Amino acid sequence: MRSRSRRIRNAGHTDRPGRTGRTAVVAGVSGLAVAAAVLVPTALASTGGDGSGGRPETRRATDGQAAAPAAAAPEREKCDNGRDPAESLPAADTAGPAVKRIQEADQLVVGVDQNSYLWGYRDPTTGTIEGFDIDLVEAVAEDLLGDKPEIVYKTIPTDQRIPAIQKGDVDMVVRTMTVNCDRIDEVAFSTAYFESGQQMLVPKKSRITGLDESVRGKRVCNAKGSTAEKLLESDDFKDLGAKQVKVANQLDCLVRIQLGEADAVLTDNALGAGQAAQDPSVKLVGEPATIEPYGVAMSLEDEDLVRRVNHVLEEYRKGGDESPWRLSYEDWLADMMDTGTDEEPEPPEPAYKPED
Repeated sequence: MRSRSRRIRNAGHTDRPGRTGRTAVVAGVSGLAVAAAVLVPTALASTGGDGSGGRPETRRATDGQAAAPAAAAPEREKCDNGRDPAESLPAADTAGPAVKRIQEADQLVVGVDQNSYLWGYRDPTTGTIEGFDIDLVEAVAEDLLGDKPEIVYKTIPTDQRIPAIQKGDVDMVVRTMTVNCDRIDEVAFSTAYFESGQQMLVPKKSRITGLDESVRGKRVCNAKGSTAEKLLESDDFKDLGAKQVKVANQLDCLVRIQLGEADAVLTDNALGAGQAAQDPSVKLVGEPATIEPYGVAMSLEDEDLVRRVNHVLEEYRKGGDESPWRLSYEDWLADMMDTGTDEEPEPPEPAYKPED
């Protein structure tokens, strides 16, 4: 499958040497994380606490610690109205005001990350931004603008994703952004294109075993405006007594660990696995505490664009092992996302809001 994924990456992308598309414009609006965190990948990471893929009745004892009961299995978030926040507008291959705005400008302006290894990161050898999120951006751009689309990438910190959309600085944000009940009141989301979960990333010699009593009094780093920040402040976990270390960009947390200024990072395990691949001195521990659906974020006013992106995602998921989603997954994530089972992950099933 690796050869198939290489074919899709070289067929229609716009920002790597040798591609057929126009060179993408990259407009950075945030600084890079400290260079110490940008490492050559030397290790592969597992997202599972013990590699078994299931939830053991007790968590293993570590370095003489007594085994602790495992946390309850996470459930998908439900909003006050009882609905799934990841429900989106039904897909439609139409062009309304927002789609026409992009087509008239003849470019798509997208907020992305340049520090999340294998998701949206700047390749130090080429200077281009690439990853799983970037593959999706290019599929959306080609649908909206045709072959050889022009894409303007704006790199934005975690806490500026929503403001960038609301101020009209970008047409959309594709940046491992979790769809949740708080955010759907501020921005609109596509259907989910990936699912992750909040998990602890710690130094390999750490005694922290997960998001449990072992973090009491420990310095836990997270990005401002992230799901991790809200989770640590929630009724379920605030009594653990962890000391939050808040940063603008999630990758800055890896730097804090490297400098001894944080004891752990709470983050999406998909991002944490990428960081463990960059830095072999850290590892993911415990079990995911949440189910995190990633969506493409857009303005609440751009309903036609939301529907059009959902149409792209419908096509992106089709084709089984030959689908664009699968080929991109194999290219970027398969080696680092160890599910602990023989079954390969599938793209999330889309959930749609009922039409009035």
